[in-house]
Amino acid sequence: MATDYSGVAGAVADERGLRHVGGPLAEQRALVAGRAVAPLGDRRVLTVSGEDRLSWLDSLSSQSLTHLAPGVGTETLILDPQGRVEHAASVVDDGETAWLLVDDSDAAALATWLTKMRFRLRVEVRDRSDDLAIVGGTAAAVAALAAVGPTGTPVRWRDPWPDVSPGGWGYAAVEPHPGADRDWTEAVVTLAELDEIVASAARGEIALAGRDAVDALRVAAWRPRVSADADERALPHELDWMRTAVHLSKGCYRGQETVAKVHNLGHPPRRLVALQLDGSDSVLPAPGDIVRAGENEVGAITSVALHYEDGPIALAIVKRSAPTDVDLVVETSDGPVSAAQEVVVPRDAGATASVPRLPRLGRRAASS
Repeated sequence: MATDYSGVAGAVADERGLRHVGGPLAEQRALVAGRAVAPLGDRRVLTVSGEDRLSWLDSLSSQSLTHLAPGVGTETLILDPQGRVEHAASVVDDGETAWLLVDDSDAAALATWLTKMRFRLRVEVRDRSDDLAIVGGTAAAVAALAAVGPTGTPVRWRDPWPDVSPGGWGYAAVEPHPGADRDWTEAVVTLAELDEIVASAARGEIALAGRDAVDALRVAAWRPRVSADADERALPHELDWMRTAVHLSKGCYRGQETVAKVHNLGHPPRRLVALQLDGSDSVLPAPGDIVRAGENEVGAITSVALHYEDGPIALAIVKRSAPTDVDLVVETSDGPVSAAQEVVVPRDAGATASVPRLPRLGRRAASS
């Protein structure tokens, strides 16, 4: 059942939940300051229970999960045999159940795939979207939300981005990273509690923010999202996702060979860039709009937002060969928009292994 936001002043909602409450820029400020929480109608909850849950998820995905401590947030990717991103999940375990917080557009496919991969292991996969929801905000802002789960332990996933997780690798060379101060936690709540949160907002007791504000903060932090930034060719290296979602020295999993080969010996064929857009004409690109360097098409927009401090910004995936020292142009339906680029994944990312050169073998001297 869809949540009713009609009683909240200024609320604009659609089939994916609350978009904004009339002021996305002010909502961003409120989220950063911990004065608001955001119902995330575009996120869903999957659970994996059973004794083998963590070792099973470990064997299937890019992250080391077998010894994940209760309450510690991480994330993982499901890759295809060529190392391309198929699914992504934020993961937190409560000691009895692994909670997977996933993008709405990816949830059904991921649940179906996991169910097919159970074989005879002691695991059970459930889609909990009919009785649970997700609310995001700073750690302090969501701390008072009621707990769910079989143990009564609060189910809260704290985003590790952009810290480099154990076994991970960060490609972005900017210091400090624009997401360094990111304080983002997602809490699992019952639908009844979500209704009470909305009712409290309607009474003016708490403040809500919509997903437009949430996404603007994500884009400003260069934080990739599978439903927005990963197409059918995406490698985790291209999105700087190695820092939080990939463990480079864990056991075997599907796609591992490509992950290791690109990281150690090669370079990702494409790379993520952050764009500061010219806002003089109030034109925002759309995902999929072409990015050019001069006359050459070099990539496409994946995410775009209007940020409360940075103004119009975007993320784009471009060819590795795209020049880094020139401004780019985004072709929109309303005309071209100039864009200053900031490198997220460098052109020389990867090739981290030092490959020794074999000595040239001279001809063996002829015996006399």
